[in-house]
Amino acid sequence: MTYCVGILVDDGLVMIADTRTNAGVDNIATYKKLHIFEKPGDRFIAIASAGNLGSSQTVISMITEGIENPETGHVETIWTQPSMFKAAQFVGRAIRDVFKTDGRSLEQQSAAFDVTFLVGGQIEGGRLRLFMVYAAGNFIEATPDTPYLQIGEHKYGKPILDRAVKHDTDLYDALKLGLVSMDSTMRSNLSVGMPLDLIIYRRDALKSELNYRVEVGEPYFHDLQDRWSSALQAAHKAIPRPPYSND
Repeated sequence: MTYCVGILVDDGLVMIADTRTNAGVDNIATYKKLHIFEKPGDRFIAIASAGNLGSSQTVISMITEGIENPETGHVETIWTQPSMFKAAQFVGRAIRDVFKTDGRSLEQQSAAFDVTFLVGGQIEGGRLRLFMVYAAGNFIEATPDTPYLQIGEHKYGKPILDRAVKHDTDLYDALKLGLVSMDSTMRSNLSVGMPLDLIIYRRDALKSELNYRVEVGEPYFHDLQDRWSSALQAAHKAIPRPPYSND
């Protein structure tokens, strides 16, 4: 399991992913799940993955190395996609191709074909967009009414995003809220863990503003965890007790 979140606000895009993989309590490892495809002035695309590690790595390899277009005979990659919509479609096509190759074998081993991707970014001449691509290859898009998308173990980190993230949220406040969401998830699910990879992209910049890995013990994140725990304790103590009785 994993947890990845993308937040699309008026100022830009924040994406955060953990790095823990879990194939049993005695087989835990660290793998990068946030992949950046960036050519300053031309495109910035960030892709986060959740689900079966072997399948998701194959999808990333396919969109990087290329897939032949049966109609034109040309090999297409994530670098040749003319828009973010086409990039999301391309990731969906790669997922379907991997399923054709691996899906039946996984089912025979009683393993589900379970992959999901967040695809966010901007290509020159187009607008900044964020998509969630499902295992079937179809996808949905973040909107001003729903400015964030999550994949993986999302339920523990969702409440803070529902309450606090708006389309006009400041970009670095969105990062802070994303990190609080990640901390809430890690506290409730041991299959999500450090280090954390994050990116910040400012709208129309066509290059990343921040590409950073939060390691275990990193001072700011450690302070954020302590402050959030203290704030929650203070908040519930400040709320009056329920006045209910059997009378």
